[in-house]
Order: sequence, then C-alpha cells, then structure tokens
Amino acid sequence: MKLRVAALVDIPRLHEIRIAVRENTLSNPALITPADYEEFLFTRGKGWFAEIDNTIVGFAICDLREENIWALFVHPDFERRGAARALQTEMLDWYFTQKDKVWLGTEPGTRAEKFYRASGWRENGMHGKELKFELIREEWRKLNS
Repeated sequence: MKLRVAALVDIPRLHEIRIAVRENTLSNPALITPADYEEFLFTRGKGWFAEIDNTIVGFAICDLREENIWALFVHPDFERRGAARALQTEMLDWYFTQKDKVWLGTEPGTRAEKFYRASGWRENGMHGKELKFELIREEWRKLNS
C-alpha cells in the first residue's frame, strides 16, 4: 500500500469512494461537489489517499479551519486491509504539527465508531445525529510512541 497527498486530478475517484461506502452514507451525493473537495484539500486543510495496485482505495481529509476530520473513507471492496489505519496515522501525524486538538462526527453503532474508539478517540457528546469524538495531540503521541 502506498500513501500520497491527494491532488486535484484525484477528486473524481475520492467522490466515487465517498458515495460507495456502506456506513455514514450521504443522503444526497450531489450535496458534495468537486469544489467542496478542492476547498478542503487546498484551502482549509490537506488530504491523502491510499493506493493498492495502482488503485485509490481510500482517502482522508482534515480541516484546519474547523479543527476536524472532514473525511476518512475506504472503498468497501478494500476494507480490512489497513488503509483506514494508515490514512489516519499519516493525517494525524501531519495535523498535530499544526493544531493541538481535533474532532470528528460519525454515526452511532457503526464500524467507524468502533474504529475511532479503538484508535484512542474520546466520545464527547453529539454533533447533530452523530457521535462527536475528540483527540488531543498529547494523547495521539502517547498512543503512537
């Protein structure tokens, strides 16, 4: 598996992955546009993708402005191969050179919820209909030292 910083040309594949997921699905895929990806990748934050056999299989995007994780998704055909963990590590290692804390939201009762709990994220209430998880730099460093 290879990880690399996402580029403008990658946006169509990132959106394909986003609409293919089985959990945390979009109610209307048209609500997220190529311009949204571009803004989060190049203005508000940074993004990475995981590649297996020259196929982009997952991606992660952090938002420095709102201090959150905007996206961390793996295509269902490539789940359970370590892409999510590798993307999370790459993204958070970079993110925590910029900021001290981060949050994200995910649907309750999903594999994503279990993944974040196992990764050291702490639940801190609700964000709309999603569970809100938070992580601080010191906790991340302890978990990954």
